[in-house]
Amino acid sequence: MTSPNTAVFIPKFISFDCYGTLTRFRMTEMATNFYADRLPAEALPKFCKDWSAYRLDEVLGPWQPYRELIRKSLERASKKWGVEFRVEDADAVYEAVPTWGPHADVPGGLSKICDKIPLVILSNAMNEQIMSNVEKLGATFHKVCTAESAQAYKPRMQAFEYMFDQIGWGPEEGMHVSSSFRYDQNTATDLGFGCRVFVGRGHEPSNANYRDVEIPHIGCLPAVVGL
Repeated sequence: MTSPNTAVFIPKFISFDCYGTLTRFRMTEMATNFYADRLPAEALPKFCKDWSAYRLDEVLGPWQPYRELIRKSLERASKKWGVEFRVEDADAVYEAVPTWGPHADVPGGLSKICDKIPLVILSNAMNEQIMSNVEKLGATFHKVCTAESAQAYKPRMQAFEYMFDQIGWGPEEGMHVSSSFRYDQNTATDLGFGCRVFVGRGHEPSNANYRDVEIPHIGCLPAVVGL
């Protein structure tokens, strides 16, 4: 675990990315299964990486329901690879999202903090889905903010600004925790969060310019805030 050279920062709130950071993200796993009949095994990791890139491209535009975002991004990836796109594949992914549970380290780590510092979720999620995932995290949250309510997806600042309006605190008073630089930490840096914690889940490489602390899992987070 890397730590800042300053004293322990005690935030007024800790905001979290949900899918990927807290909830185990299974889109690559599902796409690998769905496209096994259309692509050779050695091509599937690259296909899934391309699908991830198209999802990011889709969130940068005007807000759209997450079901449509999944459909459009998967269709674009399929077109790039010259393989059949099946809307039922995309819809199966969307319908599966609420069933996903947390990484094993999450409930224990969060439970040591949630009664001492308000925890907030800022997620690229739909209102109809997110609470099913939150209920599996093993902690009480002060507020759950979604892209649907904000009418904007991260990494857009509008999503973060919606959260600040909802909780009544500014970024300089908070700590943001995420396993993604592209969706979270870059914007958290631009907004001036008091502390940025990167969780090294392995799906993005570390970048010291956009994080103050790096931890391998949420079980290490209590120590970051002196607990």
